[in-house]
Amino acid sequence: MTTELNHQERVQAAIRHETTDRIPCDFLATTEVWHNLIEYFRPDTTGLDDLHWLEPEREAILRRLEVDCRLFSYDMFCAPPEGVLTPGAKVDWWGSFTRSTPNRMWRQVLPDGTLLDIWGEHRKIETHSFGQYEAHTNWVLGDAMTVDDLKGHAWPTPDWWDFSELSAMIDRLQQDGPFHIRFRLGSFFEEAWGLRGLEQFMLDFALDPSIPAYMMDRILEVHLANLKTVLDLAGDKLDTIYTYDDVATQNSLLISPKAWRELVKPRHQKILDLIHSYGKTAMYHCDGAVAPLIPELIEMGVDVLNPVQPDSKGMEPETLKTQYGDQLTFHGGVDIIKTLPRGTAEQVQKEVRARVQVLGEGGGYIMCSSHHIQPDTSLENVLAMYDPALRVIELNGLH
Repeated sequence: MTTELNHQERVQAAIRHETTDRIPCDFLATTEVWHNLIEYFRPDTTGLDDLHWLEPEREAILRRLEVDCRLFSYDMFCAPPEGVLTPGAKVDWWGSFTRSTPNRMWRQVLPDGTLLDIWGEHRKIETHSFGQYEAHTNWVLGDAMTVDDLKGHAWPTPDWWDFSELSAMIDRLQQDGPFHIRFRLGSFFEEAWGLRGLEQFMLDFALDPSIPAYMMDRILEVHLANLKTVLDLAGDKLDTIYTYDDVATQNSLLISPKAWRELVKPRHQKILDLIHSYGKTAMYHCDGAVAPLIPELIEMGVDVLNPVQPDSKGMEPETLKTQYGDQLTFHGGVDIIKTLPRGTAEQVQKEVRARVQVLGEGGGYIMCSSHHIQPDTSLENVLAMYDPALRVIELNGLH
């Protein structure tokens, strides 16, 4: 029998490609899914009320589901100067529909109900048959013609963040742990096109790369400064640093490998180098068919790849494990497009078992959905996925 591990040890061992007592797991979901779980469990939040940076009911759900991972994110710590806030706007920490964890998330709510994030991305709330989401409503830098036109934007600076509470927050959370703690750093490719507009941003890559280069550098310099501050303040209490940029679709890369190597890769390399200089493991997120870039991501120093969307071209779990299983830890893999929303509870559990058996063999796997669990997923299927018995190695034939 494998020795029973705590949450933190279990994830650390998996990342080291060691066989663990059971496969570690994580949890990310939309607001509607969280609401359904809270209504179902009516969780006891006794002792959690002083965790002021997160929603106690959500944290209690993670404990009911025996989730091993916890996340702190850069947008929990926004503290921009009053002078840059939009007149008439209110700061809201809890209403964002992109808040996929228990943590708070900074937003400005404008008088017309639309939203601004810390970078100035403008969104509005859209309603669909299963719930709501935040959609871009205009491109605040879409009309810029030159780099000089971009310089007038209210670009954040590192002093717009205050991480002074982070270390104490981790200590408090770990009183009930120890959990595996990762820190989420923001993107730069995605944030830039969110200001510029994806179509125009793609044209810029081909016609005037100085525009995307300037935008990404302005964002990257903040992330690097913030990350150094975080690692200096609380690096000994963090297990993994999480960074991301979606550069793929379901079937191919979003940009050419050449453009990625010239404009995106060197900037992510700076982040990865800083992470590893502090002795931390690096987790990288990219949706879709990122398979052509995986060898280079490994060379760059990516330790954990998320989210492993099995229906994307080249992302079949068996192929990934065979080719890269001794070099990468995989995070995700349980399909949110077909299996979770459309399958039966039995089909969900069958897929979880398959992911555990293939991706979890010899370590190197953290079970989670292939993106945030979506609002068209039934409560029954969520509960089926998080049956702890599915993670026990002996029950899945891993010895």
